[in-house]
Amino acid sequence: MLSTRRFLISTVVAAGLLLVATACSSQGGAPAKTEAAAPSGGGAVATGPSYTIAMVTHEQPGTTFWDRIRAGAEQAAAQHGITLKYSNDPSQQGQATLVQNAIDSKVDAITSTLQFPDAVGPELQKAADAGIPTVVFNGGMDVYQKYGAKLFFGSDEALAGKTIGERIAKEGGSKTLCVVHAQGVQALETRCDGVKQGFPDTENLQVDGADLATAQATLQAKLAQDPSITNIVTLDAGVAGAAVQAKEASNSQAEIAAFDLSQEVVTAIQEGTIEYSVDQQPYLQGYLAIDSLWLYLSNGNDIGGGQPVLTGPSFVDSSNIDAVAGFAANNTR
Repeated sequence: MLSTRRFLISTVVAAGLLLVATACSSQGGAPAKTEAAAPSGGGAVATGPSYTIAMVTHEQPGTTFWDRIRAGAEQAAAQHGITLKYSNDPSQQGQATLVQNAIDSKVDAITSTLQFPDAVGPELQKAADAGIPTVVFNGGMDVYQKYGAKLFFGSDEALAGKTIGERIAKEGGSKTLCVVHAQGVQALETRCDGVKQGFPDTENLQVDGADLATAQATLQAKLAQDPSITNIVTLDAGVAGAAVQAKEASNSQAEIAAFDLSQEVVTAIQEGTIEYSVDQQPYLQGYLAIDSLWLYLSNGNDIGGGQPVLTGPSFVDSSNIDAVAGFAANNTR
């Protein structure tokens, strides 16, 4: 199933690039919108109608994951001459308010994370009811259609967690700690539930991902208190670094696995202090969210028949880290 999704993603990206080239040579049938100007940095850009798209996320300050989301979104926006309005708030009501603000500003389309469906979902439904097309990415795979969103791009969080749990079981783990770095984020709980499904002897530990020093201290205390822990799963690349420090300070022998990539995680995998990362390709999520809305607005295209388009999970470990490292350094992986 994953290979089918990856094929679909590759096809989507290729189609998007082809349509950019077509737009550069033909104006036929384009809606009467403001013409897009080339970006100051140079490079090819669509000269057809210009759209304004809002991207609203639950980004928590200090997490590098969102740099990749934004890099992908900005690349797609530059290629299609889109005005991208990015905003974020880690609180449920704050993000819901940002979606309402996007509706009030009469953007052409909205893409949003949906980690807080009860708060943000009704706002997305308002957008759909107002004729503003929406797509969801990163979180909300099970509920996006309920709120009128046309597409979802991201990883199956339960499957990703289960995949890690099964790998831990296969490698002979005894007890696993699943580290949750933000409260109330459904995708994080789903990941840990998946880990526990694959490896039942799993315990959740709550830390503050916005305060890595405190997160490290919490992890260090837990590892010192419970030497039976053989595996640590962090759900954020920044917290993975804190886990490495906590492991060293507590003289723990636990193996560390991480969700998502950062330059620090790449280096740690190369050095062997982190065993592997489960990558959901955030750059691709940001790119496809914007690209799909451009395709819909300009050509009426509907990617995947409205079904979820998976961007992960994908293991990055010693077997493929050298191939991935260069892309990670450029914020494209």
